[in-house]
Amino acid sequence: MMAWVFGAKPSAGGWHVKRKQWSLLQGAVLACCLSAHAETGPAVDMVMPTPSSVVAGKGVFRLGAGLTVAIAGRSSSERLERGVLRATKRLEDKTGIPLPRQIAANTDASVVVSAEKDGAPVQGVDEDESYTLTVTSSFIHVSAATTAGALHGLETLIQLVQAQGSGYVVPALTVKDTPRFPWRGLMIDCSRHFEPLDVLKRNIDGMAAVKLNVFHWHLIDDQGFRIESKLHPKLTGAGSDGLFYTQEEARELVRYARDRGIRVVPEFEMPGHSSAWLVAYPELASETLPRGIRREFGISDVSLDPTREETYTFINSFLQEMTTLFPDRYMHIGGDETPAPDWKTNERILAFKAAHQMKDNDALQAYFNQRVLAILTKLDRRMVGWDEILNPALPKDVVVQSWRGEASLAKGAQQGYQGVLSAPYYLDAMKPAGQMYLADPVPAETTLNAAQQKLILGGEVTMWAEQLDSRTIDSRIWPRTAAIAERFWSAQNVRDIDSMYQRLAPVSVELEALGLHHLSNGDAMLRSLAGSEEIGPLQTVAQAFEPVSFGERYNQQRTSQLTPLTNFVDAVRPDPPAKHALEIAAAIVAGDPKGRKEEGRDAREELRSFFADIAEAVPEARGIAVTNPRLTPMLPRIDLLSRLTKTGTEALQYLQSGEAPAGWKVMALATIDEAKRPSQSVRYILSAPLLTLVNATH
Repeated sequence: MMAWVFGAKPSAGGWHVKRKQWSLLQGAVLACCLSAHAETGPAVDMVMPTPSSVVAGKGVFRLGAGLTVAIAGRSSSERLERGVLRATKRLEDKTGIPLPRQIAANTDASVVVSAEKDGAPVQGVDEDESYTLTVTSSFIHVSAATTAGALHGLETLIQLVQAQGSGYVVPALTVKDTPRFPWRGLMIDCSRHFEPLDVLKRNIDGMAAVKLNVFHWHLIDDQGFRIESKLHPKLTGAGSDGLFYTQEEARELVRYARDRGIRVVPEFEMPGHSSAWLVAYPELASETLPRGIRREFGISDVSLDPTREETYTFINSFLQEMTTLFPDRYMHIGGDETPAPDWKTNERILAFKAAHQMKDNDALQAYFNQRVLAILTKLDRRMVGWDEILNPALPKDVVVQSWRGEASLAKGAQQGYQGVLSAPYYLDAMKPAGQMYLADPVPAETTLNAAQQKLILGGEVTMWAEQLDSRTIDSRIWPRTAAIAERFWSAQNVRDIDSMYQRLAPVSVELEALGLHHLSNGDAMLRSLAGSEEIGPLQTVAQAFEPVSFGERYNQQRTSQLTPLTNFVDAVRPDPPAKHALEIAAAIVAGDPKGRKEEGRDAREELRSFFADIAEAVPEARGIAVTNPRLTPMLPRIDLLSRLTKTGTEALQYLQSGEAPAGWKVMALATIDEAKRPSQSVRYILSAPLLTLVNATH
């Protein structure tokens, strides 16, 4: 919401809002809220994901110290009890009202939660996650078929709490809600950079808050083997740098996730991306051996040997051991990016291919996948793999996770395979939430028939960890993932980007209150860079930047696993709140052909004030950068920022006067082009709105 973006000027003592701007923005915010309210129903403009159905009631339920909470229905499982107590504590934190720390014995309490059953001992894709939330002026009732559904209903209830007068209320309404897709996931890569257990737990809390239900745990890659094997201890002894999860920690995380209605699907990458396997057990290699744990990123030439029985004996014992840690029916074997040059040159492997009429490496990898699939089937597990496993030779109960795109996903469905879409949701590409939000696992224009559409289980957000660590991971995942979670949960026609951003702002604050660090970590890093608590000007300047994509940063910096992730690029957030707000304001001023004009709003003044605030902060920010070596490389980018804000201010003047001086537009466009050139792995969020303004001048 733009009110939380513009007009907030940082200072050593915190943030203050300029009174004039605030009065201007109140009208914009009110118009925005009323518009969303009219389109989506009562109070839905506060909720993410958008529920399936909302019917307004009369009045509000007032939260107070006398509130009591009870559990009714056929299920009063310990899992549900823990979920209810967690929700009560969060309501207490949000309102500052002391609430009961125990569940009431009677069912005439003011808040009643009921579930018909706890759900399957191991949650599956067919779990009923629907719920109904009823709020009147006298009671609140969350009812669901399963505990998972009840937990979702409690999350919606928490989001609906709002301040009114001197207290807090929940608007009277009835919500009937059910997810569109049964597979709504987040993958975190813990191989490239190890993530401590508490980091994973707080991200699982975030997942639960936005109703995601699959934590895809990428545990093995070239850069590290992160899960303990007691049968094969050298896997972590030689392949992890001592950074791995013990078996008890894995069980603990599985329990933690299940308590929040989230499945844990582990990924054990094979036969490629296998340096960490082969450092420990070189006898499994096709031929080429890694020199050690691979520190650089990209595709490795080493691979497991698919022609030896010893390979499958080893994999069988390892996967059997892993089933004692991970009860989910699905196991991910990776299967991507296996160039395996040894398979084309090794005489023994060539002879094997010839004896089995295999014409190429794809056929040999399909053979490997068939053998691993047989192992998993015997272990009562279903195979999941990336696009490369898709082969007509594989049975139809394999699930294909598409990183290559919607066309690849559709191809799998047309051949009868279940699939999960990830291609548009790669967070390390640093795409804005609005772009990823519109990417749909089954878009309205799909050519798939009804039966094929049902094979699309849903989607997964993917967080590859080449360029992040435990300090920066939250800011790379959140709040953008909340927007994608709505795409997986809500109806296909919920596609209003402006409404999404409006709701994303308060949800982001809720996620930080839950324990995530995506908002606070940036300031902590800026303090480290400046060596001081006095970072007000640096905060102002930082909001004008965002990180470039993984590929762009890799090309500029040649990052490796050993690259320190403590520079300016690591302090700034992808798709910061000001970005979308600037683009809308610029479109309004330039005469948006879509007619995005909001009553009571002065977009010109919003832009002018934003440019002025940035320009005012630049000299002091420059002074901080001059004396701090980690910031010094940013000086040219900071200097160019002054020219960009000057260009924006002038564009506003010339649009108002109706004519720009001769030659000004050419110079302004040249300045914008200069800003687009890669440098220091950051890009200006001003480029697009400035281009809109400059192109509108005459």
